Amino acid sequence: MVLAEHYGRGIVRIQTISERQNIPKRFLEQILNDVKSGGFVESRRGIAGGYQLARPPEQITLSDLIRYVEGSLVALPPDADSAGPFTGGTDEVQLAIRSVLQEVREAILNVLGGVTLADLVERSHKLREATAAPDYSI
Repeated sequence: MVLAEHYGRGIVRIQTISERQNIPKRFLEQILNDVKSGGFVESRRGIAGGYQLARPPEQITLSDLIRYVEGSLVALPPDADSAGPFTGGTDEVQLAIRSVLQEVREAILNVLGGVTLADLVERSHKLREATAAPDYSI
């Protein structure tokens, strides 16, 4: 989010990201190195170093990021012929459960695929404005 908010305005120091997001610096370095290898961020070393998005935030969806970091977004239950928590019922019951879970998976993928980092920044700003205390002056 910090990198998306600063997109186009240069490098952001890791200390700034760490403080704004309340993430330990060491853990943040691991995350940033991981998404860097996925082509989501770029880094610059040295005293003026830091990170920036490798592409515009409008081009990075949540599903892109989650798929890269986590792998599959939503796992389906095992097939009817394999061992697992969905065995023991009739084939029709297992197929019915599986079809519902497939619909849930597709809905999740559709939502995450339709939300970009730019969308998150916009939502964040709107929420910040909505929750800000009103400024009254007399």
